[in-house]
Amino acid sequence: MKTLSKTFLFALCLVLSASQGACGRAQPVNLPAPDRRETPADAAEMRLSFAPVVRKAAPAVVNVYSRRMVRTQVDPFWSLFMGGAGIPQERVAQSLGSGSIVRSDGIILTNHHVIEGAQEIVVVTQDRREWPAKVLLDDPRADLAVLKIDPGAEKLPTIAIDASDDVQVGDLVLAIGNPFGVGQTVTNGIVSALARTGGSGAIASYIQTDAAINPGNSGGPLVDMNGDLIGVDTAIVSPAGQSSGVGFAIPAALAKQVVTTALGGAHEVVRPWLGLKGQSLSGDMAKSLGLAAPEGVLAAEVWPNGPSARAGVARGDVILSIDGQAVNDPGDLNYRVATLAPGATVNLVVHKPGGEDRTLAVRLEAPPDQPAKDEQTIQGRNPLNGATVINLSPAAATALGLDPFAGQGVLVTSVQGGYAANLGLQPGDFIRQVNGVQIATVGQLTGLLATPASGWTLVIERNGQTITARVQI
Repeated sequence: MKTLSKTFLFALCLVLSASQGACGRAQPVNLPAPDRRETPADAAEMRLSFAPVVRKAAPAVVNVYSRRMVRTQVDPFWSLFMGGAGIPQERVAQSLGSGSIVRSDGIILTNHHVIEGAQEIVVVTQDRREWPAKVLLDDPRADLAVLKIDPGAEKLPTIAIDASDDVQVGDLVLAIGNPFGVGQTVTNGIVSALARTGGSGAIASYIQTDAAINPGNSGGPLVDMNGDLIGVDTAIVSPAGQSSGVGFAIPAALAKQVVTTALGGAHEVVRPWLGLKGQSLSGDMAKSLGLAAPEGVLAAEVWPNGPSARAGVARGDVILSIDGQAVNDPGDLNYRVATLAPGATVNLVVHKPGGEDRTLAVRLEAPPDQPAKDEQTIQGRNPLNGATVINLSPAAATALGLDPFAGQGVLVTSVQGGYAANLGLQPGDFIRQVNGVQIATVGQLTGLLATPASGWTLVIERNGQTITARVQI
């Protein structure tokens, strides 16, 4: 389950199964170009039909099926009747979603969560043909993935990505996909809101729509009245797990960036950062800073000698806009930066505590990867056996969707059995101390764990809370 905002009253439901380097901004010439948006001339024209739009867009919309094997452990109670430990069993887990053909040689855009962990992916085109697919690029932070099928010399129908960023509240839109696995379905609505964000760690600035989006629609296109893709349907807010008229789509600008990166041969998107931690403003905070309204994003922390710091941004400044686009929360700011490339220069309008507004040019760069990641899986007779750990740097934190300002140290990224699993260690835990020694690097940690000991005292930080564990092995 994915949370877009803590202020939502209902649980956020991903639109899931019905059954259960650097990139440029320019769109490649071999991708179909979007048409200029034209709105209906009058109410009578609006009442005619969406059929021409559907005829243009629907042939490029596909169903995406993914399958993976899941190992499950028999309940310990039942294992008593099976001669000891429970026998792991395997079952096939399936996921259903949708996607869009964005290039005629079989390039398909969908959601990351549709194909996450898949061992087999099958794409079904509108004419009911099935195609095996491979993953060109999977981008969990943006919840996007790019697939490839092989149509040979055949040119498949495509949908253009309209990344012009001129979507407006009230625009008519269509959502096309395969809800509940019933077959391709079209629903209509309007753009209900823009720049819906999921907090300081998110990079999407979602388009909100009341067009019905249901399980199985994930990865399908949100289409404008020219039949162009302006968003990728990805999530809903619902108390029952089905459409309640509050759906969300990832904007086309972010989708185009991911597709362009995949077409360039890269397997991950390298995104820049500003080198600051943003915070939303309350009314009282805005008043104390000399602002008439709680607008902009407070620079709560600024990375020393980072891009913002070098440009003159200081802690306590308020970022009002980026390249002329107003920003009102950290998620919106992160999204605007994430759609750019390292090396780009952006203009920030910054409100200084004294009341002065200044325009500062910030040259974006990739987050630093120091200290080096040094990923290792702990072995040996010690309480962290089975845990994979890394040195946390801004680059590693950004890739994992964590706060780069959480502090340096050794982070657990996965737990694969061993003593660590018995201890209850979890991905995201920081190993802060071992037997009274402060831990700074993976090398230091593995050295300490290699030293025999009769017992172990671990200090672990989890979600800002400190846990002390004493272990005998």
